[in-house]
Amino acid sequence: MARTESTMLPLGTIAPDFYLKDTNSNDTFSFEDLKGSKGTLVMFICNHCPFVHHVIQEVVMIANDYRVMGIGVISISSNDVVKYPQDSPELMTEFALENRIDFPYLYDESQETAKAYQAACTPDFYLFDNQDKLFYRGQLDDSRPGNGIPLSGSDLRGAIDALIYNRSLKEPQKPSLGCGIKWK
Repeated sequence: MARTESTMLPLGTIAPDFYLKDTNSNDTFSFEDLKGSKGTLVMFICNHCPFVHHVIQEVVMIANDYRVMGIGVISISSNDVVKYPQDSPELMTEFALENRIDFPYLYDESQETAKAYQAACTPDFYLFDNQDKLFYRGQLDDSRPGNGIPLSGSDLRGAIDALIYNRSLKEPQKPSLGCGIKWK
């Protein structure tokens, strides 16, 4: 598996808008439609990546813990489904069902959204404040497939807590690491 780090979009960047189809509901949404009152977590994931498989249960727990606190949660898959049919929208729906993803799982067929966010890997996490400014980008925690470090979500949870409770965020923010996005 290719190990690719996130590109670390500059903090303060305004969330790029999008208009993408949700594979869970068949509705189409924009960032504005899905953002939370306190902030918004945008993550790039896919169905087949071992890094995503490693973290998906913690990601779902984080979504469940923080949506009730005003954090919007959005997941997006941007992989080329011609070369990687296991990431097709139909299989995204199945993946969401199997993993209890009940937040939007959007399909970025054109890959324009991934490019706008400068997404590089799966998983790739972006946390925006209630003014849609990038507050955190980077890793979930230090756990990786096979490294023996328990999954905790500590980096992302710490960032969301800092955002909600108006605390300063620890620096430096570490990039996420995962499979590279499969570009067309």
